[in-house]
Amino acid sequence: MARILVVDDEQGIRHVLAQLLEYEDHEVRAAASAGEALTVFPEFRPDLTFMDVKMARMDGLEALSRIREIDPAALVVMISGHGTIETAVEATRRGAYDFLEKPLDTDRILLVLRNALHQRGLLAENARLRGEAEGRHQIVGKSFPIRQLLERVERVAPTDARVLVTGENGTGKELVARAVHRLSPRAKGTFIEVNCAAIPSELIESELFGHMKGSFTGAYEDRAGKFELANQGTLFLDEIGDMSLAAQAKVLRALQEGLITRVGGAKPIKVDVRVLAATNKDLEEEIRQGRFREDLYYRLNVIPLHVPPLRERREDIPLLVRHFAGQATQEGVLRSRSFTPEAVERLQRLDWPGNVRELRNTVERLLILAPRDAVTADDVDLLVTGHARGGAISSDLLSSRTFSEFKEAAERAFILQKLRDNDWNVSETARILDMPRSNLYKKIERYELVREE
Repeated sequence: MARILVVDDEQGIRHVLAQLLEYEDHEVRAAASAGEALTVFPEFRPDLTFMDVKMARMDGLEALSRIREIDPAALVVMISGHGTIETAVEATRRGAYDFLEKPLDTDRILLVLRNALHQRGLLAENARLRGEAEGRHQIVGKSFPIRQLLERVERVAPTDARVLVTGENGTGKELVARAVHRLSPRAKGTFIEVNCAAIPSELIESELFGHMKGSFTGAYEDRAGKFELANQGTLFLDEIGDMSLAAQAKVLRALQEGLITRVGGAKPIKVDVRVLAATNKDLEEEIRQGRFREDLYYRLNVIPLHVPPLRERREDIPLLVRHFAGQATQEGVLRSRSFTPEAVERLQRLDWPGNVRELRNTVERLLILAPRDAVTADDVDLLVTGHARGGAISSDLLSSRTFSEFKEAAERAFILQKLRDNDWNVSETARILDMPRSNLYKKIERYELVREE
């Protein structure tokens, strides 16, 4: 059921339209003038508005402009008994969704209604997906190091300056790059990410600059590279320190001249790309070792942004835990549960060598494996650090009612920990436990053990 506003100074038109739309099971409100419509609209928030063009005092076109100021995404269908091409063009220019002429045709009204509500649904879904994407790429924290970083991002984003993001693995360098793009004039353009460490050195040039058909084995057709795909947008070169020297030379040329040449091609291609780069390496040391070009380093490092490790911003851990727990439950993968203050305090004490990425995975592990509605400090001790308070036996095991229950719980916890220690390699775990592999598979199935992402 949708909310629909009908605006017309003729009572007969209002009545007929309202009756038709209510018959289609929609909630309908009617207004006898443009002024009344502007009063009703902010409170009613209709999904669709049908509005007459010719009305006393204020006409429908003026009301259309004001409604679009209230809600730029408003869907408004204009109705006119004296329709002209000029009126239809003006209505479209002011943001009307469609234009109907009197006398109104029922089939035409229902078709416009169906199409408009379908578009409304698509807009709502796009907004939801954008919100989810931004939530996944949100930088969470209120600590001084994070506030400093965000202030610097806000200053550099509106410019076209190149940015080099540094920091340990898992600190969120990609999130910083996405924030720079999102706050920049290029936000409507594409954000293209390239993980330079994940692409073989012999393919990195083709990946970045594209190739021509037949330029090498496997090049069956012409293919645009990431620089071309990011034209008018942002190209993020992650792990730039792992790029080959040959590819570095071509990237340098692209930065200097704004030109790239596909592998096997002869014609230079003009590109307008903002390049952001990131690394966990000390590039100055890489330069001294002859593995990174000094001239490229100075081209990339116009604005340096350093992302602090999690151990330097422990006060952000409670916010991050809440954020990751909320994300996991919103996506419908895991059921909602809270973390006790003691559990969060225990998480704050840990060193987190894998930084924010490790914390996120740990939160998901606790949501999956913790046995109660709330994640406790004992859960953190058993499922994260591998040993519980008061010795090697957790309070969960000690709470078993019978010795048989205790043995099963202890066996489950023991096997789960050994699988984690061996990165879930079942054959290696069975060898270490001196257990037939078939038996280990049966126990994994019996205890419903699953690998945490």
